[in-house]
Amino acid sequence: MLKRILEPEVMDCPEEAREYDEMDHAAVNRQFVDDLLAGGEVRGDILDMGTGTALIPIELCERVEECRVMAIDLSTEMLDLARYRLEIAGMTHRIQLEHIDSKETPFADAMFDLVISNSIIHHIPDPSVVLREAVRVVKPGGRLFFRDLFRPDTEEQLQQLVETHVADQSPTQQKLFADSLRSALTVKEVQEIIASLGFAPETVVQTSDRHWTWDAICPE
Repeated sequence: MLKRILEPEVMDCPEEAREYDEMDHAAVNRQFVDDLLAGGEVRGDILDMGTGTALIPIELCERVEECRVMAIDLSTEMLDLARYRLEIAGMTHRIQLEHIDSKETPFADAMFDLVISNSIIHHIPDPSVVLREAVRVVKPGGRLFFRDLFRPDTEEQLQQLVETHVADQSPTQQKLFADSLRSALTVKEVQEIIASLGFAPETVVQTSDRHWTWDAICPE
C-alpha cells in the first residue's frame, strides 16, 4: 500500500495554477455534473468547496436554471483565473467567487440546499474537517456530493494511471496528477471518515479507475 504523501494544500503558484487550468478537465467535469443531476433534482443555493477555476459551477449553471452557486477557494491564483472564466461564460450574476478556507467557512448552519466539491479532499491534511464543515452548512434534507481521486495500492498502478490519463500533457501536468494521486485517500479511508460523521459508509463508492464519490442526504 502506498503511503499518503501530502502535496501543498493551496495551489498559489501562478505557473502551476495556469498549468492546472490548461489541463483538459472537460470530460471529468461533465461526468461530475451528469452524475450530480442523475442523483436527484438540483436547485436553490449551492456551495462549491475548492472550486478552483469554477469550471464545474459554470457547467452546472449552463445546464440548470434554478440554482445559484457560492464558489469558494483558498487560492487567489485560481480565483483570478475563475473570474476570467465567469466573464467569458456570462455567469457572474449566478456564480459568486469568494476567497474562503473550506475548513472554516463564515456561513451559517444549514444555509445551503446542496454542497458539492470536486478534488478538494486530497489537498487537506485532515479531510474530516472539510467534510464536517460541509455537513454543518447543508440544510436538513439537503444533499452532499463530493468526488476526488483515490490513492492506488502501488507505484506501478499510479504510473499506469498517469500513462492512461495524462501521457499527452506536459511534464508539469503529469507531475501534478501523480502528486495528487499520492496525496489522495483510499476509498476505505474516506468511508471511515464518513462513518464517523454519522453517514453510511456505503454512500462512498468507487466511480472510475481513479475516483470515489460520496453522495448522501443530510438527515432531517
